[in-house]
Amino acid sequence: MASTDRLRTITDAVRAAGRMGVAELAELTGASEMTIRRDLEVLAEQGVLERYRGGARSLLLRGEEPPFALRAAEAAEAKRRIAAEVAALLADGESVVLDGGTTCLEVARLLRDRRMTVMPLSLHAVNVLAGGPRLTLLVPGGQPRPGELALTGPLTEASLAALRFDTAVLGCCGLNASDGMTAYDLADAAVKRAAIASARRVIAAAEGSKFSRTALAFVAPVTTLHAVVTDETAPDDETAALTAAGLTVRKV
Repeated sequence: MASTDRLRTITDAVRAAGRMGVAELAELTGASEMTIRRDLEVLAEQGVLERYRGGARSLLLRGEEPPFALRAAEAAEAKRRIAAEVAALLADGESVVLDGGTTCLEVARLLRDRRMTVMPLSLHAVNVLAGGPRLTLLVPGGQPRPGELALTGPLTEASLAALRFDTAVLGCCGLNASDGMTAYDLADAAVKRAAIASARRVIAAAEGSKFSRTALAFVAPVTTLHAVVTDETAPDDETAALTAAGLTVRKV
């Protein structure tokens, strides 16, 4: 099992059980107990769990989003492929509002040298885009969420309401035809809805695991989206349902 997969497996298992021992986690992952102890130290530094002698207890509530740093390492190659396809769908000269999250951060890296207007909704992406030679960078107001650095709150929503974009590129925590687009954080969901309302076209960037999740906060039905870019692990039945709902679905 790859290191990033093992870290996510440990995170999910400890969160589901509340606490687990090193020996249990070693059996679950097929890794040595020494490796598990190192993994637990990494996750403890990220605030995912708390160590105790012989095991760890979760610090994440059920339904709570894992930390940004942990998610950034997951499915990294798939996220880069998705980002490349999203960037290809954007034309020079467009105005784009770009969501927070790890996949949209990969999109930001590909837009830095493009000739377009971009308003990123996270300080991570602002930092990536700053200084782009041909890019017009718009920075919204708002309150950064700790760790995520995604901008939320009335100032962010007002910034979006004041503008009209050609395209909104959104990430998500969950996406399927029956439950629509969902997010873990209520404030984040409100910003996503404001971004949808401000744009003529909406593209969702979602790696395959998002189709098996439904988070707490409802963002919008899938019929508000125009296109979904995902990777080859996305379930065929879910992508077929999105196509049937009138969306363009691209698997990369």
